[in-house]
This record gives sequence, structure tokens and C-alpha cells, in this order.
Amino acid sequence: MPIELPRGLPFSVDTWSPNSKRKRHHFLTHAHKDHTSGILTHSCYPIYATHLTKLLVLQNYPQLEGSLFVGIEVGESVVFNDPDGEFKVTAFDANHCPGAVMFLFEGNFGNILHTGDCRLTPEGVRCLPEKYISKKGKEPRCQLDYVFLDCTFGKFTQKLPSKHSAIQQVLNCIWKHPAATVVYLTCDLLGQEDVLAAVSETFGSKIFVDEVANTESFRALTLTVPEILTQDPSSRFHMFDGFPKLYERAAKKIAEAQANLQPEPLIIRPSAQWYACEEGYSETESQRKLRFNEAVRDPNSVWHVCYSMHSSRGELEWALQLLVPKWVVSTTPSCLAMELDYVKKHCSGTKLTLDDRLWKLLDINVEASSETEVTARVLDYPSVVEQPIQISAQSQSSPVKVTSRRLLSLSPPSKRPEVTLFGRARLGIPDSGFPAEEKIESIKDSSQVVAHKMDQDVSFENEVEVKCENILESKLDTELKCENKLDTTKQCGESVKKEVLKFSVRSPIGSSQNFSETLRKLYRSMNVPVPRPLPSLSELMNSKKGTKRRFES
Repeated sequence: MPIELPRGLPFSVDTWSPNSKRKRHHFLTHAHKDHTSGILTHSCYPIYATHLTKLLVLQNYPQLEGSLFVGIEVGESVVFNDPDGEFKVTAFDANHCPGAVMFLFEGNFGNILHTGDCRLTPEGVRCLPEKYISKKGKEPRCQLDYVFLDCTFGKFTQKLPSKHSAIQQVLNCIWKHPAATVVYLTCDLLGQEDVLAAVSETFGSKIFVDEVANTESFRALTLTVPEILTQDPSSRFHMFDGFPKLYERAAKKIAEAQANLQPEPLIIRPSAQWYACEEGYSETESQRKLRFNEAVRDPNSVWHVCYSMHSSRGELEWALQLLVPKWVVSTTPSCLAMELDYVKKHCSGTKLTLDDRLWKLLDINVEASSETEVTARVLDYPSVVEQPIQISAQSQSSPVKVTSRRLLSLSPPSKRPEVTLFGRARLGIPDSGFPAEEKIESIKDSSQVVAHKMDQDVSFENEVEVKCENILESKLDTELKCENKLDTTKQCGESVKKEVLKFSVRSPIGSSQNFSETLRKLYRSMNVPVPRPLPSLSELMNSKKGTKRRFES
């Protein structure tokens, strides 16, 4: 699933949400549905995409208005006169599926390459502007600040065959089975039509695609390779659904052929999923890895060919060595970019100055200061950021260490109030069923019991920030007093006048499981999220004693 881009950028790529809708410009790399999720609800003009991508999207979402789209083709550039500054966008072939492109953004926010989904090849990378490509070990003349990278197969260490090589393996498999009167090709995904086209051209036969059973695939193929299609089921070659229940349907086709005394059909699945992701194959993992140069038959009589529309780890590493970006962000979940060797070596511990474009990207106003240097780690963002973290103006002249592994989406203090780090309490959001006013009163009443040794001049705000150890000690003292002096149980509340409070000294600090019910209520009242903003991130970092640990329930 694509990720949201930082707030400091005036555009979104492949995301359709309330956050991305606030952007002024929207880009779509290709028409796969995981990149168009939410487009019906949160789309707005303009959406920049190739003409073919537009047609494919309108097929999937006929409710969309075609006027929302603005065309941009491979090799074309568009200059935007944005309120935050002029920037240029150029589209490059992503080698993924029909109409898929990568976008190169160049502006005062820096130089950013967003690959969308891609299969990076030497030819594709060298199509990028020469100034961004390193040569003979020398750094490029102009460095990319960010690469938003497709790391779908970032953990796959084996060398993937090229698309051309994989297609040739499919053809060879068909040649080796001349007795198969029917050949089923599991090529129902956008991006696999090259396999169908090669088979049709090589064997001089059109491909049967059932328009009723495979409406979506049929309509897509009418846009990409209409010349290979036929509605005649007597054709030797049939398109076959890859999912769901591929093996069950394959077994059914084989059983039908045996029942009719016909040759066993040939079922070929050109996909990298079986090699990279799926488990349960009878051969050992090492045996499977060695077989990338030919089709492999599994126990279900399905022949597999490693046809990949995404880059392997080796291809990603190679591309990054050529591009030498400052930062790499995975557009796929699980922070996969952080596992790449290039990222570990070059994007961790990078020294940033106050005039670095990273601050513009993160929407932080930083005043120039020759004495300030920021140490930052690689930022890799597995999911959409719902709440920003604020850095106030007070901290802008002080050293900052960015250690978040999620996207820091920041703005100057004038735009948003300060937000702190600690869960729901940071925004002052009360728990459901417990109004904020009642919660405050409950905490105040409880604080009078457990904080009886404090100064009366200490404000309520300071009371709730007393160290957890002192609070617990006060509560234990109070409870023990209640055990020894039942006559004075009014200090613990009217509900415990005749109850002997039980307490286990061995109970872990900070746990309420061994408290009596009344004391548990008291415990919860003292540890619920405080319905007011806690100290801001900047105040914590500016503290002479360092960041203090605070607890919240």
C-alpha cells in the first residue's frame, strides 16, 4: 500500500485520503488497484497520469470524471507555478505494467524520485537525467535528496531473470509439450499481457479470454493488446485466473481432461510470487532457488516461471549505487528499505545542516545558525501518519536528533498547536464514557488522598507530574493506614467504611492487579491520560536533565 508523502510537499503520489486530498497536485503512477484505493472518495482535480493509466482507471471506476485527469507521458516534463515555489515533474518508464511511470520532482523542496511500482533495469535507470547518475565511482553532479522506492521484493536475494528471459521460458515450456491440446496461461494481472502477446505471436494463435467470466481482464486487454483476443473457446491458448484457488481449479481441469480421455492440459503460471513468497513446496528451498532458468512443475501439476514486475534486492542495491540518494523511503510496508545495504551504509548517521532541503521536505522552518548541526537517521515510513509531531520555534536554534522511524510531518508553530508524544493524552482527547471535566475532578479528589505530603501551594498541573514512584508510595502508605485504622477509612472514600483493603507487597510496581476494587479505581484515576497537552517535544529536548520518562495508562 502506498504511503503518504510529507506535509512539506505540495503534491501526493498514489494516495487518496483526507490528508492527500489537501495537496494541490496529485500524481498516479499506474492503474493497479492498490494504488487507486480511495480514489472515488478522495479524488480531486488535477490528477497527473499517462493516457493509458487514465483509461484503465476509468474502466475500473466508471463513476470518476475523465476531466479530473491531466496527461503526462514518458519523457514529458511539466512545470508547476505553485504558491510554495515553482517545481518541475518529469515522467520515466517504470517497467512495471502498461502506462506505469516513475516521477522525478525538482523544486526548492529538493530532488525527489518516486518510483511507484517498478522493475529497475540498467536501461531504465540510465534513462534518468545524467546529472543524477554516478560514474566510475564518482558522485553524481546533482544528488537526489529522496528516493521513494518500491521494495516489494527487497528481501529476495536471488537473481531474478529478466522479463524477456522469463517469457522465453514460457515459450520453451510450451514447445516441450506439443501433446497438450490446451494451454492455460495464468496471466490475468495487468502487466502480464506481454506473455500473452509473445505466445500469440510465436504460435500464430489468438488467446481465448472469456469476456463474461473475466470481464475486468478482457476489458484491460482490449486497451493494451486487443489484436491477440478471441472469443472462440476452441483456441489452444486460454487465459486462466491466477487467484483464488488456483490449485483447486487446476486439479479440476486435469480431472476433466482425464475423464474425457484427452491429453493433460498444460498450466503455466508466470509469476515471482511462488519463488519469493509462497511456502509449502515439496523441494527444499535451496533446490528451488537454483531453478530460475527454466519452468518448474510443482506437485499440483502447475508449471511456474519466475516472471517479475518488481525488482529483486540485488537490482535495488545496484540502482541505489548508481543514483546515490541521500535518503531512501520504502513505499511498501515493514520498512523494507532499512534492510538494504546501501541504506545501512549511506543513509544512517548522515550529518545535516540547517540549510539542508530535508527541513523543507518535513515542513520545518529552521533559522540559520552555524553552531547547530543535526544528526538524523534514515527515515522509513511503513504507514500513513495520522498525527503530526510539533517542533516549536523555541527549539529551532537547538540541536535536534530525529530518531523516529515514522514520517515526521511537521509545520511551523504558527500553523498548528503544540502536540506532545504521549498517546491520546497529547491531544487532550478524553476517553469515551468518561467526560473530561469529571476526569479532572476525579484526579483532583484522588490527588488529595495520595499527595497529602505535598505542599498545598503546588498546582494541580505539577501534582500529576510527580514521579510515579512517589505517587505509588503515597498510595501504599494510604492503603496500609486504611488497613490498620478502619475508623478513618473516610480518607479512602465513603465506599470502604467496612472493607479491609488487601494488598500484596510482592505485587509489581505500577500494577493494580492485586489492589482491592476501590483502590483499583483510585489507581486508574491517578493514571488515566491527562486531559490536557503534556510538555511539548521541544520542551523535553531542551530540558537540561534530558527527556523525562512519564507513564500513561
